[in-house]
Amino acid sequence: MAITVTDAAPVARAEEILTDDALAFVEELHRRFAGERNARLAARKERRAEAARTGRLDFLPETADVRAGDWKVAPAPEALADRRVEMTGPASPAKMAINALNSGAKIWLADMEDAASPHWANVVDAVLNLRDGALGTLSYTSPEGKEYRLRTDAPLAVVVTRPRGWHMEERHVLIDGEPAVGGLVDFGLHFFHTAKILIDSGRGPYYYLPKMESHLEARLWNDVFVFAQDYLGIPQGTIRATVLIETIPAAFEMDEILYELRDHASGLNAGRWDYLFSIIKYFRDAGEQFTLPDRASVAMTAPFMRAYTELLVKTCHARGAFAMGGMAAFIPNRKEPEITAAAIEKVRADKTREANDGFDGSWVAHPDLVPTCREVFDSVLGDRPNQVDRQRPEVHVTAEQLLDVSSASGEATEAGLRLNLYVAVAYTAVWLSGNGAVAIHNLMEDAATAEISRSQVWQQIHNEVVLTDTGNTVTRELVGMILEEETDRLRGEVDAEAFAAYYEPASRLIADICLSEDYTDFLTTPAYELVG
Repeated sequence: MAITVTDAAPVARAEEILTDDALAFVEELHRRFAGERNARLAARKERRAEAARTGRLDFLPETADVRAGDWKVAPAPEALADRRVEMTGPASPAKMAINALNSGAKIWLADMEDAASPHWANVVDAVLNLRDGALGTLSYTSPEGKEYRLRTDAPLAVVVTRPRGWHMEERHVLIDGEPAVGGLVDFGLHFFHTAKILIDSGRGPYYYLPKMESHLEARLWNDVFVFAQDYLGIPQGTIRATVLIETIPAAFEMDEILYELRDHASGLNAGRWDYLFSIIKYFRDAGEQFTLPDRASVAMTAPFMRAYTELLVKTCHARGAFAMGGMAAFIPNRKEPEITAAAIEKVRADKTREANDGFDGSWVAHPDLVPTCREVFDSVLGDRPNQVDRQRPEVHVTAEQLLDVSSASGEATEAGLRLNLYVAVAYTAVWLSGNGAVAIHNLMEDAATAEISRSQVWQQIHNEVVLTDTGNTVTRELVGMILEEETDRLRGEVDAEAFAAYYEPASRLIADICLSEDYTDFLTTPAYELVG
């Protein structure tokens, strides 16, 4: 084999996952599909440049027959028929994996992407936990002696694993001396070790596919699935995939993405924070009409967000696929019952809107929110497992509606700028330390929220946005001053050793990418260079 695993800190039980046969499979995936993956990434840049020049995206004329065609995705397997509440979170450490499986949610999105920091130990441990979870042997004992076991009194959540997006590499796995494609490493190791176990139990293998920007990227994943099933002697169509529509170009290709994956498709998800990040990234230099107010004030009821979600529900149900709602990121705090009660009511209102709009289920980031989400969808679904049969013929969404960013109400304020910089530094620091999901001010922040935070700062500088609460224009000098102040605030909130090891490097990185003349496509790419 020309595949090697580089010297990294030893990972417990790694030999169970990094077997010769599993690595040979990863190598074969890389050799067959890395070239097309590279071509798709290059095509992203070309399309983005055209959108920047024109300030425009539109539905593709060359795929009009797909949008007009009478076709459906493959019928859902029984284990995925009811998705009314989905728990999201990383698959490492084992304690979090056990809590997610035991949460009472119908589905667990086992995240190896936005809620996971790609330290090599996390990558290997996640696959190990998912394999042990599939076998029913996953357990953990804390240093204090507390034992965590899989529940036997109720069904465990069905696992849907999210590998990294096409843009990420895995530098700890080298093929001919070059880093392997991160998503193929994640998928390859997970599929090789769990597929047959999950098939025997009737619970998989199932995947969430992130950050795609075109139907051709979906076609690439479909090709991966076809090859992988043949490689392990698994019947074609066994894999099911749900695609996150979390980029603005993908919003114009929902039908086409489902069509490319139709033998393996399960549904689409409205990934709201990455979607806003993508809008900023795509149209960052297309004028002030694409600048957003403070991210906290951009509600799902904004006209351009309503267009996005209603088109998603209509498209999914027309094709027999599930429409999955977005994240409820609130983290309950039992020490603050009044704040928690008010936030849960906001979550309830958000999930009620989704259920009434036709979504078949939605996401939560904390087990304590599972009952609220389930109660809301129970009230709409009743005994039905989903509402895929609910068509939306009255919905007609235009390109202009999807791009009407200026319809969002709210203002850009210094308070919002400060929060963006605080979150960007705080999240990046925790990510560098090895944790991909962190509660900040009672909200679960992951890479998506950090991405929108730092991208909005870059966009405000380059569009010379005037802050309504102070009258100040956003400049590099202002951002640099506020970043220093917010970094000092964080210095007072964490211990000195952690600050020096993670927060100072994070602040320097955020300064580099926010103040640079050139835009950095993904925060996690330069951050990965700082990860051990």
